[in-house]
Amino acid sequence: MNTRLNLLILAFFVCLVGPAFSQDNGGADKKEESKDVEEEPRVFMKSFTGRFNEDRVAYTVTAGETFLKDDKGEDTASIFTVAYTKDNTSNPASRPVTFVFNGGPGSASLWLHMGVFGPKRVVVPSDGQDAGAAPYLIEDNPLSILDVTDLVFIDPVGTGYSRTLGDAKGKDFWGLREDAMSVAEFMRIYLTKNGRWNSPKYVAGESYGTTRAAQLVNELQRTFTGVALNGVIMVSAILDFHAAEFAMGNTLPYISVLPTYAATAWYHDAVTNKPASLETFVEEARQFALNDYSVALLKGSRLTADEKEVIVEKLARFTGLSETYIRQTNLQVGDFRFMKQLLRDRSLSVGRFDSRYTGKDFDDAGEYFDNDASAYAIDAAFVTAVNDYLTRVLEVDFTQRYKVLDREPGRNWNWSVRDGGWPSYVNVAPHVGRGMRENKDLRAFFANGYYDLATPFFATENAVAANGIDPDRVVMEYYEAGHMMYTHKPSLEKLAADVRTFILDGNR
Repeated sequence: MNTRLNLLILAFFVCLVGPAFSQDNGGADKKEESKDVEEEPRVFMKSFTGRFNEDRVAYTVTAGETFLKDDKGEDTASIFTVAYTKDNTSNPASRPVTFVFNGGPGSASLWLHMGVFGPKRVVVPSDGQDAGAAPYLIEDNPLSILDVTDLVFIDPVGTGYSRTLGDAKGKDFWGLREDAMSVAEFMRIYLTKNGRWNSPKYVAGESYGTTRAAQLVNELQRTFTGVALNGVIMVSAILDFHAAEFAMGNTLPYISVLPTYAATAWYHDAVTNKPASLETFVEEARQFALNDYSVALLKGSRLTADEKEVIVEKLARFTGLSETYIRQTNLQVGDFRFMKQLLRDRSLSVGRFDSRYTGKDFDDAGEYFDNDASAYAIDAAFVTAVNDYLTRVLEVDFTQRYKVLDREPGRNWNWSVRDGGWPSYVNVAPHVGRGMRENKDLRAFFANGYYDLATPFFATENAVAANGIDPDRVVMEYYEAGHMMYTHKPSLEKLAADVRTFILDGNR
């Protein structure tokens, strides 16, 4: 998997380590004695009361470590989680539990935790503006779904405070299957320790976290683990990575991203004769991409001059780019080129995670932006919020760095989908389809941002349509924001309500 694709799948979005204890008696037996002292998981607990969706809920927060072991009983990893459980639940079988994580790979769960689902959230500007510097507003989150489900926020190995133990190495956990196996093992331990095997179970992921969620369907339901999921919640999904690789000869990414280009051009008033309705314009772009544009790209050099001019004219209308530029790109505008080119005449570039955001680059003539404005506008707010919450509110007393979006896992990720044989690209969507065929109660929820250039919504629609996923058990929702649509207050409110409804509908 090349470096560019690793950058493409980096997304935001869904933790405790203790010191190694040793007995120092001096002399030659110091090293020998230290081997006999085993490190123990550390746990921090607090009780709170909050009001969520108008329901008053007393709950316990458990922030701490869970140790994974190998077949010899040796500790291999410490998984840090923050769990929220409603107090005085008489029948755990009636109370769902939802396991939440972000993506990267290499991202901790702070984005979904402090952005939408947790009982506290950090407030950032709703209109795509820079959040600036501290102090930030960290407030009670009445939109949290804690009224309908317990929540367990998971930081996989190499993220947050989670880490390897003993002789284990990061590469033992950094991979498509390795990662899912470790998260599945944590889930099994959690269900056992907390008596939750008979509870309705959901997994919720964002960005690469949706890849993990789909892989978990396979890991949990096909290996006699016995964990049949009630639902998967996918925020800004990436399932078929073929749609993410802008490379010569691969036409799928250009088709998949076009409706998002149209939405972005519409938002920034770069469309000639701009339609009043975003949804109507996006649907026109969707149909053009699915029909005329896909056929034109398949024809390639076999396209006649007249046919090509028709496509050029329509692409210019949907993208807001000039017909000259469209011709120069041979009808194929890559995502990073689009981000720089759309507003070049205004000396602005648009964000990747959320194209509502704009940034000013040092060089207006460059081909790519200096940095993603939708990332640097909010990252300090979220990083501050999770560190303040863990250390000051929950009183987690670790002093090592909470790894928010660490590049090391992503750089060393094992993308192999099979042992031996021909090379293959990653497509985990079939796991969801098969999971539905083998579990009549499995349902899927997809949250899509119209302005998300990192994981375009049309790519998600195409992956769902092509991989045996039962459309009758799919909920597909759209939001007028980007990858982290919860940074936009109306989208935050809609997302929380949509997910709450999805869980309630699955437990009726």
